[in-house]
Parts: sequence; C-alpha cells; structure tokens
Amino acid sequence: MTEALKELGTHIELKRPDCVLSWDVTLDELTIDVTPANIAGFVEFLKTDATCRFSTLIDITAVDYPERAKRFDVIYHFLSMYQNQRIRLRVSVREDEMVPTITDVHPSANWFEREVFDMFGIIYSGHPDLRRLLTDYGFRGYPLRKDFPTTGYTEVRYDETAKRVVYEPVKLTQEYRQFDFMSPWEGAKYVLPGDDKAEGKA
Repeated sequence: MTEALKELGTHIELKRPDCVLSWDVTLDELTIDVTPANIAGFVEFLKTDATCRFSTLIDITAVDYPERAKRFDVIYHFLSMYQNQRIRLRVSVREDEMVPTITDVHPSANWFEREVFDMFGIIYSGHPDLRRLLTDYGFRGYPLRKDFPTTGYTEVRYDETAKRVVYEPVKLTQEYRQFDFMSPWEGAKYVLPGDDKAEGKA
C-alpha cells in the first residue's frame, strides 16, 4: 500500500508542480501540502485525472496553531472508490487569508466549509452562502480556536419567570475553580454491593 501511495504522490507532483509544495506517506496515508491559491483547480485535477479519480469528498476541517504566522491548516480528505485510495490535502493559511471555495468542484463542500467558517473563522472566497452553521445567531467568537475560552462568552438558558430563552454573559461563581481529582467511588459515603468482598468480608 505504501509503495502505491508513493507512486501516486510522485505522479501528482509531476503533473501539478504549480500546486504541490511537498508530500509524504506516513502510516499508509498520503498527505499533500498545497498552495491555497490553486486549491480549487488542484481538487478538479484530483477528481478528473485517470490515475487519481478522487471523486468523493469525505471531510473538510482545520487545525489551529496560534503560535505560527500561518495559523491554520485547512485539511481536506478525499476518497477514490475506483482506485481504493485515500488522500489528505493540507493548506496552510494566515488568520486574515481567504481560501478559495471548492463548491464548484464538489457541491458537498458547501456545509463543510460553512462549519469550518463557523468553528474557526476561516473565510472561503466565492462560497455561495457563507454563514454560521452550528452556532446561534449573533454568536461571538470561534469555538475551535485555541484562544476561545472553555466557558464561552454567553450563557443560554430558559428563564422560568420570563417564560423564554435568555442570553446572559458567563459569570463564574469563583475566581479559581477547585478540582477534586479523587475518584467518585473513593469519595462515596456508602458501600456498594460487592465492595465488602474486596476487603475480605465475604
């Protein structure tokens, strides 16, 4: 399998040197680093080339590296049912950089790209309907960025008095939270059935 993927990586690099920055095969998976400007044309090539035929888009996601100048890696996963192979594309972009949409090549990319926009704030140029997908209207921030607070900014709850859903700023009841790492079983005040056997009280 690894040899076949190495041959595929070499073939793709020779055919599209304008797009491929580098590639490697690790743990029987081919990963190709691609320039963001040419991503749509490169995906079209992978779909139509007789050796590749990656006709199925599996997923689009991203990874946040806040310490890097190119903060995000946008990751694409494709499947070739004809060749029984998978491929991963990786596009590194700055926080203020847009990524061209691939919805013209794979219409199923529509919601994948909307999800990445919603979770990471990455903007896809040319997208037909780029708006939030998973978070609520007026949501502030991007939940999968590393600098997004674990508690979020807003608490959403149903107010019994007002008989409606209310939005309030998150308020922590204590400045520093205390965590008890003791097992809940160890802290129990009662004896569970069978525990007496462990102490030799059979």
